[in-house]
Amino acid sequence: MEQSTLHRRGVGLRGVDHDKVSPGFMLYAHLTSPGIVKMVDNNGKEVHRWKMSSRPGRHARVLPNSNLAYNGVHPDGPKLFPLWQKYRGGLMLQVDHSGKEVMRWEDPLAHHDQNHLDDGTLLYTTLQPLTPTQAASVPGGIPGSEAPDGKIYSDCIKHVDPHTGETLWYWSLIDNLNPADFPLQPHYTRDHYPLINSVSFLRDGNVLASLRSVSAVIIISKATGKVLWHLDSTVLAQQHHATELDDGSILIFDNGVYRHHESMPYSRVIQVDRSTKQIVWQYKDPHPMTFFTPFMGAAQRLRNGNTLITEAGFGRIFEVTREGQMCWEYIVPEFATYEGLEAPELEGVFDYPGNAVFRAYKYSPEEVPWLVEKLRLREIEGNRTDSPLLA
Repeated sequence: MEQSTLHRRGVGLRGVDHDKVSPGFMLYAHLTSPGIVKMVDNNGKEVHRWKMSSRPGRHARVLPNSNLAYNGVHPDGPKLFPLWQKYRGGLMLQVDHSGKEVMRWEDPLAHHDQNHLDDGTLLYTTLQPLTPTQAASVPGGIPGSEAPDGKIYSDCIKHVDPHTGETLWYWSLIDNLNPADFPLQPHYTRDHYPLINSVSFLRDGNVLASLRSVSAVIIISKATGKVLWHLDSTVLAQQHHATELDDGSILIFDNGVYRHHESMPYSRVIQVDRSTKQIVWQYKDPHPMTFFTPFMGAAQRLRNGNTLITEAGFGRIFEVTREGQMCWEYIVPEFATYEGLEAPELEGVFDYPGNAVFRAYKYSPEEVPWLVEKLRLREIEGNRTDSPLLA
């Protein structure tokens, strides 16, 4: 009998409502792959893939210039603490759809979110060690759980021009945020404070960041470095992937670990009005406990108003309508351990074959014209897909 619960429940496409699903193609990078990035259509059929030189350092995206932006694991990254090996990145690449490298930027201390911006610059998160005095100012967490070298590492944000090497903006969290106002959740280790897992520019030029282990989303003034806006743990619980929507509200994947006033963990996606800090839209499963990932996760608002959701830890990617009706579901069919991926620290911790992804993204046909042309030519050549081209 198949021993993997996820395998037994079924993988690949689990269902689609062609009348409600948004047209397009979904992109994902399986975290325990050697560097495979795939795109699938609405019928779950693979339509394109890239083979990269290192395992994913979180996620990949297709850019407006048609390049694939890939955040890979740096081959020479430092070994700071055990879980650092799981979520570090540091190798920021762009390749064209044939796989040819066209841009490279390296920062061995980079982790989680690494954004390739439309102007060719990069915005990403990185680390710095705290001084003993700074470390002593960080409240909370598990006593004695600092990194093996005795240090606490803290987040920084960099905006760089990879073509000139110039640092355009640099933000050190410890210099601009009072740790007393952002205590570590008591169950979290003190090796990394406070673990920024997403960062992006807002349309007004300020910076939006998600701080996982203190359950906070903040807006940082680009001009002064100060925190202008703060959504706290009364709303959030170990959240990921905060993004600005067209109306200025913030879309957030709220994981639900250690949520205030609730003993039953479940994940949800929430849309928060910035002026009132009220939730104006949310999605959670009708049976809440059946949608839950304790770490990672993502939500993307699509052009037709649907939302693509990544239940990351279990490789489940699905799409829901504005009314909360599920119209597409896909389970990543690739399962692997970290064995052979130069991450021995993780082999004993994550010793089961997993299909996790950090984030998935979906692209309309208009956003990937090169792919539409490829599929059109394939049809002409007689190698038809099993589904309509733009299904």
